[in-house]
Amino acid sequence: MSEIQADVLVVGGGMAAGWAAISAAKAGASVVIVDKGYMGTSGVTAPAGPNHWWVPPEPELRKSAVARRLETAFGLADPAWMERVIDVTWRSIPEMAPWYPFSGNGKGGTFQSGLRGPEYLRALRRYATSLGVRILDHHPVLELLARQDGSVGGAAGHDRLADKAWRARAGAVILATGGCAFRSGLLGSYNNTGDGYLMGVEAGAELSGMEFSISYSISPAWLSTRTLPYTGARYFDADGQPLAIPGWDKPRDYLCRLADAFRYGPVYADLHEAPAELATVLREIQPATLAAFERRGVDLFRDRFEVKLFGEGTIRGVGGLRIVDTSCATSVRGLFAVGDAATREHVAGATSGGGAQNAAWALSSGVLAGAGAASAAQKQKGRIEQTEKLKPLGGAGLRPTGTVQKIDRNAAVHTAQQEVLDLDKALWRNEVKLKKSTSVLDNTWTDIRRGLHADGLDAVAAREVAAMVATARWCTSAALARKESRGMHVREDYPVMSPEYQHSIVTTGLDQITTRLDTYHNAQEVL
Repeated sequence: MSEIQADVLVVGGGMAAGWAAISAAKAGASVVIVDKGYMGTSGVTAPAGPNHWWVPPEPELRKSAVARRLETAFGLADPAWMERVIDVTWRSIPEMAPWYPFSGNGKGGTFQSGLRGPEYLRALRRYATSLGVRILDHHPVLELLARQDGSVGGAAGHDRLADKAWRARAGAVILATGGCAFRSGLLGSYNNTGDGYLMGVEAGAELSGMEFSISYSISPAWLSTRTLPYTGARYFDADGQPLAIPGWDKPRDYLCRLADAFRYGPVYADLHEAPAELATVLREIQPATLAAFERRGVDLFRDRFEVKLFGEGTIRGVGGLRIVDTSCATSVRGLFAVGDAATREHVAGATSGGGAQNAAWALSSGVLAGAGAASAAQKQKGRIEQTEKLKPLGGAGLRPTGTVQKIDRNAAVHTAQQEVLDLDKALWRNEVKLKKSTSVLDNTWTDIRRGLHADGLDAVAAREVAAMVATARWCTSAALARKESRGMHVREDYPVMSPEYQHSIVTTGLDQITTRLDTYHNAQEVL
């Protein structure tokens, strides 16, 4: 077994992980990143072109930007968090100049708000490395380790390339493991299986906003791509008849009308009338989108092509680990959460923040958590090198509670997909459907918890299956608890917003899931 030691251990290799590691290193901490894949290609940022929430520091501009976002947050966002995220983003991106080739803005200046995903992640890797951050690629984490006082003191995993176990002691751990798209096929999301949620809850952390996981992206039927082109699309049925699909400015109506159209057969997109400049912009910031069409011999802007909705789960949804302060600490000492691993309700409320706000959140939560984790690790100085025994916290897939049995993992994943991604169940929720989903998912979880066991590298896959089923259960439980309609969460049996629920819903527990209203949430009055 390999032994690793660091002040701060960062789990993940995407944008939030990179910024967290950089921030912690700048604060003087020794930092190790452990990534399930290769840092620079992991996660949904790598094939994207993230644009950031980019507001100059003029007070009126920032006040106006926050006010506009609050109007679409359905009362659950926090203006102080919004201001903090805007400011951290504005101050941080220029730091990339030595590592990232910024484009011109056409006015003699530099275009800094939007960065090309592959180069962005490559730049973050170089920046982190220049500060002494140690990056361990292909080192998936299997479980967190706890100190005797219950705080998180490290993690354990498996080195894919050397095929051997590793264990890390750390003063603090940052979970930057991304969200969960339940293996829907969403571009770049295959490794985003909710691992951080499972490990966090096993350590005693709570989740928040998991009911706001209803998000889908439109793409060609054969492959998930980015969605920018569809801002200029019209839609047709199999007979070539135009479909009355509302614009993107009405996201709920847009999604429901598309979902309804799929009930009757295939749907086709046509971009003949898209703005001419879209083709140029697309090749500049989302080149992977065009490549998907060119490889198939389809002209995106001339040929009509079949489309499909890909579930985005908590990636463009807002749910994640609950954070309890401005350093993105969870309710478990020594454990921090960033990016899609953390709840984004503070800046997005009950709706997806969209690309710009979400990218700013990934960046700023990473920066804030890095500094916070470095400070927490400093307080642990002297304990990291000690031989204090660390308790392994992993359960499902590692330590079954019953007799080991052969579990059909593909069937378990399919069950999670059917209960949370199915359009009828997700877009038109009610108590009957949610209780039925809860029962199905509980049975699957019970089988996994009792009988699933794997060793070595196979344990990584087993834990991914457990994490997806667990995440589906938390999403469904939170949706059942929120007896109203708010933002992307819509209940047929409770069709209006209720003042009683103008709070976050906190979810936790493994075998027995509990929910509660977070009445301390600093929500804005909108009702």
